[in-house]
Amino acid sequence: MTADHPATAPFPQGPFVTHAVCRICGKTVAPRDMGYVCPDHAGELENEGILDLRYDYQAARSAFTPEALAHGPRSLWRYRSLLPLPLDAETPPLATGWTPLYESPRLARLLGVARVLIKDETRQPTASLKDRASALAVAQAKSMGLTTVACASTGNAAAALAGMAASMNLNCVIFVPASAPQAKVAQLLAFGARVFTVQGSYDDAFDLCMAACQVRPWYNRNTAYNPFMTEGKKTAAFEIAEQSGWEVPDRVFVGVGDGCIIGGLHKGFADLQALGLTTRLPRLMGVQAAGSDYLHQAWHNNEALLTKPAIQARTVADSISAGLPRDRLKALAAVRETNGAFIKVDDPAILQAIPTLAHTTGVFAEPAGAAALAGALATAQTSDLSPTETICLLITGSGLKDVTSAIKACSDQNLAPTPVPIGRRGLDQVLEGLHAKSSLYPGLPSSR
Repeated sequence: MTADHPATAPFPQGPFVTHAVCRICGKTVAPRDMGYVCPDHAGELENEGILDLRYDYQAARSAFTPEALAHGPRSLWRYRSLLPLPLDAETPPLATGWTPLYESPRLARLLGVARVLIKDETRQPTASLKDRASALAVAQAKSMGLTTVACASTGNAAAALAGMAASMNLNCVIFVPASAPQAKVAQLLAFGARVFTVQGSYDDAFDLCMAACQVRPWYNRNTAYNPFMTEGKKTAAFEIAEQSGWEVPDRVFVGVGDGCIIGGLHKGFADLQALGLTTRLPRLMGVQAAGSDYLHQAWHNNEALLTKPAIQARTVADSISAGLPRDRLKALAAVRETNGAFIKVDDPAILQAIPTLAHTTGVFAEPAGAAALAGALATAQTSDLSPTETICLLITGSGLKDVTSAIKACSDQNLAPTPVPIGRRGLDQVLEGLHAKSSLYPGLPSSR
């Protein structure tokens, strides 16, 4: 095994990693044998995201305490004792993680619940939650002596990897579908990544990236295939709990495409329960676009994930568009094992949630991020939310990633700038316009 072949090279491990378990067959894989996938499933099933890392939680309790964490850095690296990375490994200098957790009384009134918490991942270095996984990816690659990292993405994971790679002086190769928003492609180019726009879907880009990584000595950051990405994303769950005084919310709503984020949340909350820091798991509510609802279908119809064929995915929410979710095993387990649900919402509802979220909280989300609110609103309309509940909305990416969708969302709600002339005539029109339209969002709870 050599660093020239990262698919078979042993990966860096943290101090408390004990083994990994295959999600398909239950095989235990020792750290020295740990690669991207279960060694018994190389070939047809190797792209199923099947390994799940396990830790010695009893031993970790002495290092992973509220008191010890309080003295750690205000970043995801405060949790590195429960991450698969040596404690002395170099990490990216970018301030990743420890994003704000806001409370929104206005959304709580709108949804009819006791409390609404907003986990604002738009504040990450490249403006999405994907920075958590990519920070771990480049740290692992650097520790392995590799010089190039690669992934396929609809945009956010690619931007995250490119930014983190730039900060660590690593080469980065990216595969995105040609339909990726230009704002996201611009990030990639600015970070110096080598970008290939694939004339096909995200799934086509994924397959091409996988093929390239088989013949080049690149660290493969691809969601689901690389089990360590779940470990980076689980730190969002750690933060939600710690920032809430170790009281987990009753439910967490999050947009779902490939399924790695919701799988990471499940892993994080389960880790905390195993450590004795929390007593229960929140119900995980996966929100899917109606045009990309593979997991909703499988959950609702109780279908077998390893035999269910891909669907044709079409949605304005590009970050959660996946015809064949790569981390579908962990995603479905996250919902089933927490008594959660998958919720299907259409594109108009997702777009409408962008200005609603922005107006009520000041958080500007891309469509995939706003999908969390769209799902919560849909759940409230079915009277499934309790007035005593605390819910958390995980806002996964910034609206600046897809300004075109934000403009359309505002136009659909008749929210547009009003042209006025200069001088007194302009002032009269301003005052008249303000009087005629005192509320831009009738029906939403006032902030006054």
